[in-house]
Amino acid sequence: MNRLFKETIDGEDPGRSRLRRAFWAAFGLVYIVPLVKVIAGYHGSRLVLAVLALVLFVAVYVATPLTMSSWMLPASRRTYVLFGVFAALCAGLPLAFGHEWVGMPIYLAIIAAMTLPLRVVPYAIAASALLGSAQCLLLDVGRGGLLTITMTALSIGLFMFAFRHARTLVQQLREARAETTRLAAANERLRIARDLHDLLGHSLSLIVLKSELARRMAPRDVDRAIAEVNDIESVAREALRDVRATISGYRRRDLTGELDGARAVLTAAGIEPVVRTSGTPLPDEADSLFGWAVREAVTNVVRHSRARRCEIDVRREPDAAVLTVTDDGTATEASFAPGNGLTGLAERMESAGGTVTARPRPSGGFGVAVRLPLSPADAAGAAPEPGSSGGGGGTRPAVGSAS
Repeated sequence: MNRLFKETIDGEDPGRSRLRRAFWAAFGLVYIVPLVKVIAGYHGSRLVLAVLALVLFVAVYVATPLTMSSWMLPASRRTYVLFGVFAALCAGLPLAFGHEWVGMPIYLAIIAAMTLPLRVVPYAIAASALLGSAQCLLLDVGRGGLLTITMTALSIGLFMFAFRHARTLVQQLREARAETTRLAAANERLRIARDLHDLLGHSLSLIVLKSELARRMAPRDVDRAIAEVNDIESVAREALRDVRATISGYRRRDLTGELDGARAVLTAAGIEPVVRTSGTPLPDEADSLFGWAVREAVTNVVRHSRARRCEIDVRREPDAAVLTVTDDGTATEASFAPGNGLTGLAERMESAGGTVTARPRPSGGFGVAVRLPLSPADAAGAAPEPGSSGGGGGTRPAVGSAS
């Protein structure tokens, strides 16, 4: 595991974390001072052995938690080996040197709480307290000493267990925050990529079509060619504004504007547009989502369909809003493969609880159907108010009242 991940889950450098644990472990050694005074009264080989035993005890006591780089990481084999050595010292030293050493299991409870898996720590603390009680009984320590050793091992061990558990929760929270930040950044990149695909695909298709039209018209009708070039400039400027707004997160696809844009791009491509709307105005979320859907579906018609006619139908049902875009082009089941645009549209609708169906039609051409359920409050709308329009002329529907 690399250094960056360790710092993320532990909140700081692993070396500093070890030093902090070493400090708190060493702080507990203050209670061993009375034992040092007892050892100072030993003589001869007993003194030498007692000093060596105490030095080994302190060294293993401090070294065991230092083998762990983080509360979050499982203990290594070296940690378990040192813990086993320390447990043997805590069990054997009081029996070897006498009742003055019976406080050793208290330190065993502390080390168990610092190193063992959290699920087994309570059992290890209880075992340490029982070990202290057994030593007190074997060495004929009074009832007061037995109670003191047992309760001290339990209380300090559980306190260290609670402290470690709290530290673990803090580390998990930091890790969750880091993951949330990473996911938010990934989702934002996905949103920008998806929006730019939809925006630029539509705008660039219109620019290409109008450029071709201007090139064809230039030898015969200069004024018409200049008008098309002016339109190209307007579309390019609008695309630039859309890109900037998308990056900032403020771009909202308005269904009325998208239907107007669909008429323009279909007409420029030589495809007859037919737009029908019915029902009461859609809620803001549905209106925005349908705006994206119209843009993506119409862009695909212009790029791939070779159609002569495209029908766009927007209607509001009692419990849902429905959009269908169909054409009479050359799409077939064998040649159909959903691209990034349709995939992104499906993801948008799925996040809002809607569905997208896109496939070639048995009668010829291609169809995209979008259905978005409405909340009970949104579904309580007025009676439908139908309207329709066909081609580039004729009477436009009351798009505002239907979107």
